[in-house]
Amino acid sequence: MANEKTIKVTLLKSTIGRLEAHKACVRGLGLKRQRHTVTVIDTPSNRGMINRVSYLLRVEA
Repeated sequence: MANEKTIKVTLLKSTIGRLEAHKACVRGLGLKRQRHTVTVIDTPSNRGMINRVSYLLRVEA
């Protein structure tokens, strides 16, 4: 568990007016509001969610 790679994700833009699927991805990543930053484990499912809503996020390795 300690060796798992992580990604820092920050929500930069609002989810107001976005597709429900995109809002669900943002919530699935654990982001709650603008400028909220979370650290997620680098898994294929998390990568897929990040790729889908990349226009709303800032991603740091």
